[in-house]
Amino acid sequence: MVRDFVAVAHKDLDKVREMLDRTPALLNASWDWGGGDWETALGAAAHTGRKEIAKLLLDRGARLDIFAAAMLGRIEIVRAAVTTFPGTVKARGPHGIPLIDHARMGKEDAAEVLKFLEPLVANA
Repeated sequence: MVRDFVAVAHKDLDKVREMLDRTPALLNASWDWGGGDWETALGAAAHTGRKEIAKLLLDRGARLDIFAAAMLGRIEIVRAAVTTFPGTVKARGPHGIPLIDHARMGKEDAAEVLKFLEPLVANA
């Protein structure tokens, strides 16, 4: 069930809502795709740019992470984390996807985050 929930969070808002309504404990569940590649539904939504899914999960109480914050364009969160812990700029999310790629998936909503991260990544 967890694997299915994480899988649908890559693409299907209605199915995510339906599964959460039926089994709220799925909200922060994570699946290991192998080799320690752990992913939550929020992680899936973040690296695929599924803003509506991410917002639904966060509204339901999912644990916010830096990758979702970057995709959603939350510059104040990303800036605070990277300023406090500079190594965060090298962080990789599910499937080894870099933080900056999550910002790219946010498109225009994350343009400010991308602009902030680009020079830091280039110098990391």
